[in-house]
Amino acid sequence: MIRKCLFPVAGYGTRFLPATKSMPKEMLPVVNKPLVQYGVEEAIEAGMNNCAFVTGRGKRAIADHFDISYELEHQIAGSNKESLLSSIREVIDQGVFTMVRQREMLGLGHAVLSGEPLIGPEPFGMVLSDDLCVNPDGPGVLAQMAELFRQFRCSIVAVQEVPAAEIHKYGVIAGESLREGLYRVERMVEKPTADEAPSNLAIIGRYILTPDIFDIIRDTAPGASGEIQITDALQRQARDGCVMAYKFAGQRFDCGSVPGFVEATNHVYEHMYGR
Repeated sequence: MIRKCLFPVAGYGTRFLPATKSMPKEMLPVVNKPLVQYGVEEAIEAGMNNCAFVTGRGKRAIADHFDISYELEHQIAGSNKESLLSSIREVIDQGVFTMVRQREMLGLGHAVLSGEPLIGPEPFGMVLSDDLCVNPDGPGVLAQMAELFRQFRCSIVAVQEVPAAEIHKYGVIAGESLREGLYRVERMVEKPTADEAPSNLAIIGRYILTPDIFDIIRDTAPGASGEIQITDALQRQARDGCVMAYKFAGQRFDCGSVPGFVEATNHVYEHMYGR
């Protein structure tokens, strides 16, 4: 039922300077695969084969990654290195990739609105590539959320418990528990202090959004940091309709931070090589 997934990838990646001065942070490799490819593979697994990227200046490498490189493939054709391209070839064969530019960095809500021409009037997934999510024992996070959408037909955010010392980095939810790991959202707060946080359930970079979110964002005033926050739009959607929060199965790594990126690299390496 959900065919499209939005990837806001226009950010500057300042926490990884100088590495991201001329390279998109989404192209940073976790072992031998860029962050954004993990997210695209998760979307395709969930049936969201139409991947829409909201990009910015200096992000051409992302578009190039999801395209055929004739020169490279000609050079390594028939060699033992050819197999190293198998994973990205599968992604390219299965996916459809579209791009639009976000001309100004005015917040995640603005990035979502910039992607409206690529999404249209239908529900869609959204992946923030900074968050690498793995679930070796079952379906990926987006696939889990897509299954929930079939039941509830409303926007869904992925959440996880975070320590009080980290809560100020996230949007935080509070709501009615419907069953283990599933909540009907009543309140959302963007980047609260530990004392202001309504719970320890923080929103991470996986969403399913219904298309009315675009009109809501258009009517949303700038919030925290003077940016248009998706959390503020979702708060209104929760008040006027329904938003669910889902405590997903699996593990999430904050690859927007250096410690999280190193932790993710170690985890993937150990999984690949059994060390």
